[in-house]
Amino acid sequence: MLTTAKRIVIKLGTGVLTSGIGKLDTTRVATLCDQVNALRQLGIEVILVSSGAVGLGMGKLKLEKRPKDLATLQACAAVGQSILINNWQQCFDPHGLTVAQILLTREDLRARHRHNAVCNTIGRLLANGAVPIVNENDTVSATEIKFGDNDTLSALVASVVHADMLFILSNIPGLIDIQGTGEVVPVVDTITDEIEAMAHGTKKETSVGGMVSKLSAAKIAQRAGCAVIIGSGGDSTLFKKLLDGESVGTYFAPSEVPVKSHKRWIAIQDHTHGAVNVDAGAVEAILNRGKSLLEAGITSCEGDFEGGDIVQICAPNGDVIAHGVIDFDMELINNDSPVLAARVVVHRNNLVLL
Repeated sequence: MLTTAKRIVIKLGTGVLTSGIGKLDTTRVATLCDQVNALRQLGIEVILVSSGAVGLGMGKLKLEKRPKDLATLQACAAVGQSILINNWQQCFDPHGLTVAQILLTREDLRARHRHNAVCNTIGRLLANGAVPIVNENDTVSATEIKFGDNDTLSALVASVVHADMLFILSNIPGLIDIQGTGEVVPVVDTITDEIEAMAHGTKKETSVGGMVSKLSAAKIAQRAGCAVIIGSGGDSTLFKKLLDGESVGTYFAPSEVPVKSHKRWIAIQDHTHGAVNVDAGAVEAILNRGKSLLEAGITSCEGDFEGGDIVQICAPNGDVIAHGVIDFDMELINNDSPVLAARVVVHRNNLVLL
């Protein structure tokens, strides 16, 4: 829990930071800065994932409804991001803290060297006493490289920086059992179909996602060994309550067998370059004996991949059993090159079970 955490990520939704289209709730932002400062005084490193840029840009450009076309959305983000980061800095100034703006796209976490650069940059900022503030780089994000929402972004950031806890704070108190008690579910060990049935989307003009995206983000973080709390960003005593041992919001326990740190880059990828279909023997060796994938176990290939790309590994029934970094080009494998005879094609150290 929070009392033992060394590094946390706090995601703040648009509904938490604004009081209407184009109106930043500076009082609440200042209160959040007070809380972050208090956590830092306890030796807890804090990374913020801040929404709000599009909403602030909408206000500045006098738009009443969230734009549906990409260009206008990007324009709103470009205008709003500078307003957002300047306000964060002003509210951290009384604490003598410096903020650092980090804008990301999916592509920044797909390429391994850029993924590592993000991790190293955030680590160095924290070591130098800065407060990293992350947002999606909406100004350049096209559909294929968008995170889609900052819930997903926050979970990926938590995985990249090896955070102990992720807080997803919005204007709701937690996961509500809407089909049962109507109360907040205090603890979720595993996100089952029953838990997912409690989720519903959002219709706010300035927001995307909803509980569906929050549960999806919680899955990503849990798998990385990161605990998650979904709670209310309007509760100015949330972190104090947690430090005092109280239950707040909905707590999602981390996986008992998290993905190893050096494999997290593979685990968080949503895009693969193709697939290799394998026989039953290969499935058994990978799933039950922790073995690497040999060339002999491959029955066919799909897509267009090269050595070093991430591919799906599929069982005979079509189920995707793993993602892995393939060591050879698809052309070599399809041509049954003698170079590959009895060779490891995906090493177990570069393979993540799904």
